[in-house]
Amino acid sequence: MEKLFKLKEKGSDVKTEILAGITTFLAMAYILGVNPSILSASGMSPTAVFTATAIASGFASILMGIVANYPVALAPGMGVNALFAYTVCGAMGYSWQAALAAVFISGVIFVLISVTGIRKAIINAIPVQMKFAIGAGIGFFIAFIGFKNAGIIVSNEATFVGIGNLAQPAVLLALFGLLVTIALVVKKVPAAVFVGMVVTAIVGVILGFVGMEGMPVISQVASFNFDFSAAGQFANGFAELFASPFQAIVILFSFLFVDFFDTAGTLISIGNSIGLVNKKGELENGERALLSDAIGTVAGAALGTSTVTSFVESTSGVGVGGRTGLTAVTTGVLFLLATIFSPFILSIATNAVTAPALIVVGIMMAQQLGNIEWKDMVIAAAAFTTVIMMVLMYSISDGIACGFIIYSIGMLAAGRSKELNPIIYALDVLFIIYFISLCI
Repeated sequence: MEKLFKLKEKGSDVKTEILAGITTFLAMAYILGVNPSILSASGMSPTAVFTATAIASGFASILMGIVANYPVALAPGMGVNALFAYTVCGAMGYSWQAALAAVFISGVIFVLISVTGIRKAIINAIPVQMKFAIGAGIGFFIAFIGFKNAGIIVSNEATFVGIGNLAQPAVLLALFGLLVTIALVVKKVPAAVFVGMVVTAIVGVILGFVGMEGMPVISQVASFNFDFSAAGQFANGFAELFASPFQAIVILFSFLFVDFFDTAGTLISIGNSIGLVNKKGELENGERALLSDAIGTVAGAALGTSTVTSFVESTSGVGVGGRTGLTAVTTGVLFLLATIFSPFILSIATNAVTAPALIVVGIMMAQQLGNIEWKDMVIAAAAFTTVIMMVLMYSISDGIACGFIIYSIGMLAAGRSKELNPIIYALDVLFIIYFISLCI
């Protein structure tokens, strides 16, 4: 343990690291219920997604711990799973096999740029303000999906969206879960989102026992089995994915972009808190961490789930003393063990139970708005466009495209063209061609 994780050098011990790993797992465990719920909208089997989610998360977290010695756990990311289900498979009409193919390719590309200097060039080219806007926009998009899944908002012919029937038992349960989860987060309860889901599920099951309709029920425990039906299916999606090259490129860019910068932000945030960032702002073993994340994405796609990424919830484990990869390894082992409980978790992970988690995670992601320089009109216009278009167009990739185009136009109008990296121009051309292709 000492030789592998350098516990004494990092000022930690086995007991502390294991406790930190358990804490991180509890903070992330909601993904086991939420990810199958989201990806099932693409037509995927919830049980297959659960199996892929648990195994991919376990594998990637253990890999991160051993290869990079980081206390960072990984799982299919929130936001990018919405991109997978609601944009690529929903709005754009691709099959889930084609979406998995895109995730697989983006993972391979991520592996390549993680072992070269391309990573630094891309990071330096994308304005930090746009990174914040994209993160916040995804938060709003996730929350919107949560409100929709909960039935709190519904479609309306006159106003496009409107308030749902708040008298329905399932909607009331979701509202209860939302209020409980927000209260737990405000009280800084460890693993608040997960605890909120558990409390909501328990209340729902009790109400179901007394005859309330639309409540989660425990009815599938006896049918436990590993479902690997989605494994390897990415190979059947390549032809469909590249039938429209322009759209394929935009999809790949969106997956890569969200994963790339979400991972970088998480690693830098945690690295700063535990002394892994040097005076030049470089992460110790940063390339190893990025490589571990990239391999996790490739493995996740092969197993049958959306992009695997470093989870910011890992900060919960760091908060209780996690300093080494043993924390991540512990979390990974717990994810693998969680496969045993798949029937139980899936039977109670209804929209009423998972929607509050989506909304609260969205709120957390939206806090990045505070880092945006709203007094700068160029930044404000680009950031606002990114956020609002993600929600109104119901597409993460379209929101990113609109935001970048507005950003470039604003910079040119303000006479600040010298601040634009050539890579931005290349991205703008790509986005414009994409929008033109949609009109043909």
